[in-house]
Amino acid sequence: MIKITADSTCDLSEEILKTMNITLIPLHIVAGDQVFLDGVDITPQDIFRMVEQEDKFCKTAAVNVYQYVSVFKELAAQFEAVIHICISSDFSTCYQNACLAASEFDNVYVVDSGNLSTGSRHIVYDAAVMAQQGKDPAEICRTLEMTASKVEASFVIDRLDYLHKGGRCSGLDATGARILNIKPCIEVVNGKMKVGMKYRGSFDHCLENYVKDRLSERTDIDYSRLFITHPACAENTVAKVKELVNQYADFEEIIETRAGCTVSSHCGPNTLGILFKRC
Repeated sequence: MIKITADSTCDLSEEILKTMNITLIPLHIVAGDQVFLDGVDITPQDIFRMVEQEDKFCKTAAVNVYQYVSVFKELAAQFEAVIHICISSDFSTCYQNACLAASEFDNVYVVDSGNLSTGSRHIVYDAAVMAQQGKDPAEICRTLEMTASKVEASFVIDRLDYLHKGGRCSGLDATGARILNIKPCIEVVNGKMKVGMKYRGSFDHCLENYVKDRLSERTDIDYSRLFITHPACAENTVAKVKELVNQYADFEEIIETRAGCTVSSHCGPNTLGILFKRC
C-alpha cells in the first residue's frame, strides 16, 4: 500500500482524512511568544480571538526537517511508499525541509503542490485516489506534478488588516482599501501569490463579480470538482456563492470546506475562494 501525507495547509476535512487514509503534518502557528501546531492545539477561531480581542500578531512557521523525518520514519516502515504533498515551495521552506528528510529514505517521495489551501487539496485528493487504485508511486508523482500547474486558486479578502499585521501589505494599502471599500482578489500563479482583480463594494457584491469573472464564458475548466473555501463566512454568503457557481458552471461536485489556520492567520475571517482545475 501507498501512504499519502500532506502539510496541514491543504485544509482537508476530518471526514476525507479518515476515508482516504491521509496523514497531515502540522505547520507551526506563532502568536506572540507562544507556538502552536496548526489544527492540533489551535483553530482559526482561536486566531481570530487573539487578533481581534488580544491584539496579537499570528504568523506561520514551516515544518522542520526533524518533524518530517519522525513522520516519514514511522510510515516508511509500514508502507510500500510514502508520498508527501507540500505547500508551494515559493510560500514556505516546507518543501525544502521535506526533501531533505525524504533523502534519508528509499521509499519516500515529495511533491510540490505549487499551491495552498484547497488548491493543494486537489492534488492531495487525486494522490489518495490513485494510491487506492494501486498505481505506481513514480506514476502518481508524475501525474501530480502535471496536475499542479492546472489548479486555479484564488480568494477574495474583505479586510487587509490581517495581511498588514503579517507584514504582507503596507499600512497605507490597508487603510486605502478600507476607505475605498476595495476587496482584492489574491491569485496563485506559477506557485506564487499575486493581486488580481480589485473589487469594490460590499463583500457579498464583490463575490458575485468574482465568481462571474472566474467561471463565465470559459472553455478550459475541468468540471469534476470545485471547492468553496472560507474560514468563517456567513451561511447566506456561502449559499449565494454556491448558487452563482451553479449559474455559471456545471460541476459534478461542489464541496464547501473551511480554511485552516494558515489562510486564517494571513487573511482573516471574511475570506472566500473558489478553487478548481483547468483541463
